Amino acid sequence: MEYINHPFVDEASSYNNFVLGNSIPSFLWKDLPHPAQTWLRSWVAGTILYFLSSFVSYLSIRFLVHRGRLAKDTLPPNKAMIVQMLVAMKALPMYSVLPALSEFLVEKGWTRCYSSINEVGWPLYFVHVAAYLMVCEIGVYWTHRKLHEVKPLYKYIHAVHHIHNKENTASPFAGLAFNPVDGIVQALPHLLAIFLVPTQFATHIALLLLEGLWTANIHDCVNGKSWPILGAGYHIEHHKTYRHNYGHYTVFMDWICGTLRNPEDDIKKGK
Repeated sequence: MEYINHPFVDEASSYNNFVLGNSIPSFLWKDLPHPAQTWLRSWVAGTILYFLSSFVSYLSIRFLVHRGRLAKDTLPPNKAMIVQMLVAMKALPMYSVLPALSEFLVEKGWTRCYSSINEVGWPLYFVHVAAYLMVCEIGVYWTHRKLHEVKPLYKYIHAVHHIHNKENTASPFAGLAFNPVDGIVQALPHLLAIFLVPTQFATHIALLLLEGLWTANIHDCVNGKSWPILGAGYHIEHHKTYRHNYGHYTVFMDWICGTLRNPEDDIKKGK
């Protein structure tokens, strides 16, 4: 396969070699085509990140329960967490198609990605990151909201996530427990962003990986009183009502669109 943008291919190959070279015997992946290696690297890295972030978050919850800072019922049943892990494991190979596709498009020179921050300078780089995150914020909000409001989309795609994540069974392991189509659709704003916003290539990859950390965090049931960050306290409200807090990283879109529900309101009402 002939590529246009070789610096991006070289950079992606270095990531493939680092992740796969330190996790899988070389005979299993060295002869694979470059896009297949990228997909496999995304799968392996995503799986490692999923379990690492989820277990760290889970152990943190256990510590806080042990110290009396959280109620015992904050810990979900073991059976629920095992089911969440199984759902996530089945979906992860499919999820990994999106980052592999995005890197293929970058390597072909069809996006607005650039390789080095030195190409634009640090001030403009931060402007680009802010614009990228704004595209994701708007895109994830409306994608998530429509997955609830369009009944067939909810029934056949998004319901899987809510079936395994009731307010009393949510856990860090629930973060990737989706129908694979659901997970890909909600990550599409990342793909859209690199066509709209100049984005440093490594930053794009890092922000995709950050999704794994973020989804573990917002399902851990710990209300960190994180306004304006749309943390776990806000997201658990979404799992209670299904009509609020569709946003991604911040309360921004829910506040503008009138779907924001503050977890502190329930605490004041004694719920």
